[in-house]
Amino acid sequence: MILEPQHIDRIIEMAWEDRTPFEAITFQFGLSEQEVIHVMRRELKESSFKLWRKRVQGRKTKHKKLRVFEKGRFKCSRQKQITHNTISKR
Repeated sequence: MILEPQHIDRIIEMAWEDRTPFEAITFQFGLSEQEVIHVMRRELKESSFKLWRKRVQGRKTKHKKLRVFEKGRFKCSRQKQITHNTISKR
């Protein structure tokens, strides 16, 4: 599968995010976990790849089946709400 540069950038970004499961990457780009690992190995420096693998290895939030919550917040509870491109006050 040939990926466009902007898709590769987004895959890398999603892979680094703690709360984005591999299933979300599969849903959006059709890549399995092993294919994401291959993309990360190919696109990152060796030291960055090792750091990412160490971080992701066994992380429950990266695997939907291992999560202890059904629906999680994707932002901090203290983060301001953004509505219609304006930041609303609390």
